Formats: sequence, structure tokens, C-alpha cells
Amino acid sequence: MRTASLSRKTAETEIALNINLDGTGEYDIQTGVGFFDHMLDQLARHSLIDMTIRAKGDYHIDDHHTVEDVGIALGQALAQALGDKRGIRRYGDCHLAMDDTLIRSALDLSARPYLIWNVDMPTAKIGTFDTELVREFFQGFSTHGGITLHVDKLHGLNSHHIAEATFKSVARALRVAVESDPRKSDAIPSTKGSL
Repeated sequence: MRTASLSRKTAETEIALNINLDGTGEYDIQTGVGFFDHMLDQLARHSLIDMTIRAKGDYHIDDHHTVEDVGIALGQALAQALGDKRGIRRYGDCHLAMDDTLIRSALDLSARPYLIWNVDMPTAKIGTFDTELVREFFQGFSTHGGITLHVDKLHGLNSHHIAEATFKSVARALRVAVESDPRKSDAIPSTKGSL
């Protein structure tokens, strides 16, 4: 089973999570940040990665540390669950349409983290949620998951749709990348012999 359990505690946040890469997209997520929970639900559902996440943060300051640290912890758990990455497809991409929005995501589970982010939001807030935190989540996730991640907004007018389409698009790309390649299920997907 490609699973991982992780706990992370700092002076700002306390996080515990479990993931199963070979799941069905089941989720049980409580971070204390309602809109963020909704986005993580989308990430689990559309990647087919089972996720249980509990987070407590310094909400009296803002949601920044909670969102960023969940991204860090989830990236670390992904790297742990992938192990030596033997047999995975490694690459994934997705063009995802949601109403007015079209998001393109492409990723490589290369162990060489890099984030290219061309996603602007028309508003600073979605309810009480700071829209800049979407990028912060993916920065932590890609850095600590060892993911080269490119995300581009091709169209989009509504900040909620843009954020949600981004999580769904990355999820769909991730779903492809972590899947077993039936033609090379015993090989590391690199000419180097390791990732």
C-alpha cells in the first residue's frame, strides 16, 4: 500500500494527516478554514487520493500559517507515500474547465521542486479567505513534495471558480502522475535510475 501518516507541530500550527495514493478519493478534512477544506475536498476527490487531515492554527492572526503548513505536510506525505517512485507514470497534465474558468496544470514528480504560477485572482478575498493563499498552498506542496508544477489560468472571471478549478486541475494531473504504468511497473521512470 502506498500510504503515509504524518504529524507536524510548530509554534503556529498542529497538523496530522493520512493519505492513500491507491484510494478512491475519500476525504475527512478539518483545518478550521472552511473554504480551504472545500478546496482540499476537491483535491482528494479528483486525484483519487484518500485524505484525512486535521489542522489547528493561529487563526487569531490569520489563515496563512495553517494553509501553508498543510501544503508542506501534504507534500511531505506525498513524497513518503511515493517511496522510490518505481512504476509510476511520473508526469501528468490537465486542462480543466469550470464555467468561466479554464486552468492548465502540468507536473513532474521529479524530486526537483519548482513552481510556475500564472494565476491571478480578480478579488483579494473569497468570503473571508485570502485568495493569495491558493498560491501559498501550492508553493508548500510542490516544494516539499518534490514536484515541478506549472499552473496557468487561461480564462477566468470569478475567484471562487478560479481557485476551485486550480485545485481540481492539479488533482487530475496528480492522479495521472501517481498511477502505475502497466508497461513499466517495475522501473524507475528516469534514465538516471533514480528520482
